[in-house]
Amino acid sequence: MDSNSSLDWPQVLNYEGTSKYLYLEGNVSYVDFYLHQPSVAAVFISSYLLIFLLCMVGNGGLCFIILWSKHMRTVTNLFILNLALSDLLVGVFCMPTTLLDNIIAGWPFGSLVCKMSGMVQGISVSASVFTLVAIAVDRFRSIVHPFKQKLTIPTAVAIIAVIWILAVAIMCPSAVLLQVREEKHFRVLLGSGNATRPVFWCREEWPDPAMRRIYTTVLFANIYLAPLSLIVVMYARIGISLSHAAVPGAGKRSQEQRHSAWKWKQKVIKMLVLVTLLFALSWLPLWTLMLLSDYASLSDLQLQLINIYIYPFAHWLAFFNSSINPIIYGFCNKNFRRGFQAVLRLQLCSRAACSQAGPGNAILPASTARKDRAPQTAAEERQPDKKGNGVSSQQHLIMEDLKEPCDNGVK
Repeated sequence: MDSNSSLDWPQVLNYEGTSKYLYLEGNVSYVDFYLHQPSVAAVFISSYLLIFLLCMVGNGGLCFIILWSKHMRTVTNLFILNLALSDLLVGVFCMPTTLLDNIIAGWPFGSLVCKMSGMVQGISVSASVFTLVAIAVDRFRSIVHPFKQKLTIPTAVAIIAVIWILAVAIMCPSAVLLQVREEKHFRVLLGSGNATRPVFWCREEWPDPAMRRIYTTVLFANIYLAPLSLIVVMYARIGISLSHAAVPGAGKRSQEQRHSAWKWKQKVIKMLVLVTLLFALSWLPLWTLMLLSDYASLSDLQLQLINIYIYPFAHWLAFFNSSINPIIYGFCNKNFRRGFQAVLRLQLCSRAACSQAGPGNAILPASTARKDRAPQTAAEERQPDKKGNGVSSQQHLIMEDLKEPCDNGVK
């Protein structure tokens, strides 16, 4: 994804209002190495460090739990594993370079890092977004069409491979066109002395500005608008399906069951709305700024405010989505919590004490294995669940995972 340095920064730096950071000498402009006061830079650094640590710990924990336990290797969890891996790449390759780009003037690295960083950033973000769509489709199939043939592990692996191929394909133009260029009329001031160095930018060199606008529009449509539309449609259909699910008949006990079932469905629907809103709101500011930068005729003052102050916040909000995903899709899930508890037990007990518990996979509660097991017959699958919903057991398992974050604060 494009960062500040890929925009037309010379116009920003020419603005007279930045005289605290810039002065002119002939036809050369001199700018301070740091774009912000120490207090502002400290806020940026601490904010990015917070989501970086959250991203590393959360997504790393999800990956470990799924890979460590055979009971966790289901189709849905494979998609969650892929989401965690792509979000880890976002944390490693996007957050540090974007933070640095937002607090200093110019691009401090070489051409190879420019190309590799931009390519990996775009691919990891695209793969993360496409995986969110795959998770939504998997939930849709399991709840709205419970009797259709379930996805198999090989099919899920093939879908994940397609996700990464599409992510690479859509970011190839950016990787080809990313170049490090020196700005001939700008130099960076180093320290309090007279030492200076040239200003370099890592940005896409398009033959025609119109081509850049077209590419930005294509990215917006394929990485934000289309995925968001699919997620909204899938989760809306799930909500409608839950609202029309069969409920018990008359009688006082049945009325209580009906009330309990409706509250349960409300929690699931709230969770679906929460997931959709988090994705939409996290990425909307960044895409809005990118479209404005390409299509709107902004003044120098507007460009200065956007690039120096608003872009860092928009990037932070987008990266926050990658940091919060493991909480939404993983640790609010009963199976993941049981897996995490099993890992802790394995680490805390000695090898001698754990030898009688069997291999690592056996330490998980038996209920975990039962929850991941698909029903063997149609009659078994269509048995009413314990809340009297009349939905299939596969639907019940998916919805139990969906509604749990609502139990932790979404009322």
